Amino acid sequence: MHQRTTRVRALALGGIAALTLSLTGCGPDIGGGGGVDTTKLQAPTEESPSGEITIWDREGDLFQVFDATIAAFNEKYPDIVVHHEAVDIGAKLQNTLITGSDVPDGVFLDDQLVAGYADHLWDLSDVLAPYVDDIAQQKVDVNSQNGGIYGVPFDLDPGMLFYNATALEAAGIDATTIETYDDLLDAARAFKAAVPDAGPIHLEQSPFLGQLQLEMYASQQGTAIADADGELQLDSPEYEQILTFLDTVSKDGLGTRAEYLSPTDIETLDSGKQVFYPWSIWFDFAPQQLLENTSGDWRAMPLPAWEDGGARSGAMGGASFILPKDGENSELAWLFYEFLMFDEAGYTAVWGPNDVYPEGLNTSIPSYLPAADPTKPLFQPVDAFGGQDLWAVATEAGAQIPGGYPTPTWWAGAVDYLGNNLQLMLDGQLTPRQVIDESTEQIQTNLVDRQ
Repeated sequence: MHQRTTRVRALALGGIAALTLSLTGCGPDIGGGGGVDTTKLQAPTEESPSGEITIWDREGDLFQVFDATIAAFNEKYPDIVVHHEAVDIGAKLQNTLITGSDVPDGVFLDDQLVAGYADHLWDLSDVLAPYVDDIAQQKVDVNSQNGGIYGVPFDLDPGMLFYNATALEAAGIDATTIETYDDLLDAARAFKAAVPDAGPIHLEQSPFLGQLQLEMYASQQGTAIADADGELQLDSPEYEQILTFLDTVSKDGLGTRAEYLSPTDIETLDSGKQVFYPWSIWFDFAPQQLLENTSGDWRAMPLPAWEDGGARSGAMGGASFILPKDGENSELAWLFYEFLMFDEAGYTAVWGPNDVYPEGLNTSIPSYLPAADPTKPLFQPVDAFGGQDLWAVATEAGAQIPGGYPTPTWWAGAVDYLGNNLQLMLDGQLTPRQVIDESTEQIQTNLVDRQ
């Protein structure tokens, strides 16, 4: 299940890069009347609400996890019938919202896409009000647009530094002493000296995932490709520092350039030549399911800091639940998501041990802070990490993620420029400064100015 999960997840994330959203301005004309803001969803007031809801999720392990929670939801709401459908959301959602035909009541959606659909979605500010102060700020920010909140935050995907402790110890390197990215470079050079054919640090070869990882590094520093007003802010000291680091890894022969969990990636990980993987928590499935020789050798720690005392994590990826305005029973779908994310019985059913994940869902952590209590693990220690308490590491990392910014509607389109230019830099064809200058001009001209 883990193998299918991560491959499906990576493909789904990669599919975002191919989407061109053109929904702005074509949503239904819903305005407030009589002093009531009818763009904001309200919770049902009945003591025992009833009706039917249609929920869309992607096919795969999470579909099965969410499906298994319906019985627990019906213990609380016995009169709400949940029709749970596995759907190719990337292929179907846009046309469904445009036509307004057979619109689902709730949809699982990658965070990078929420802003592009906002005109078709309920503003959830009112129903989220009792919980919003206890949700990771980055998840609130990424779902916010023009003063509204358009997604029910699902997971928090903290970046962490995964490392092959066995291979590093054999080379006389204690990875736990790494505190900054300069320390990581020093450790990579030491490992390269001991294992000359190694490429110690992962360098992502996919333009989309490379840009997503770049945003993880930026998130650590409290910035992003666009500011709170959607203005491009790529030309900054933070991005220059990140790109210079990646350029150094490449030029100094300290990296293995491969697409995430491609055959080359897996071979170098399993042969002990690629020993540092700065990535989102969902990398943890690889030692559990894909690595045969080095499973058990891996450990996780928070990311290095960019400056002494700086944040040790940033967000990389994530998903939320959206409620389309044209759904017939959106208010009942809200009760479903409220149960899953904010009710102890619900989030325990999602992240705790279940038939799909016998030791619990460990490829993310909850974005609802009471559910991400470091002292109350929802999933168990991971054998593929030598029995390490990954819950403790992940929740510590998650707590350090700075607040973020709304994802601009043109984020996926920027991959054609920033994502590709990043790869040209790793090819040795562009400098970090050129990546910033050329990407800024291209994104501003071809995406931002054309909105």
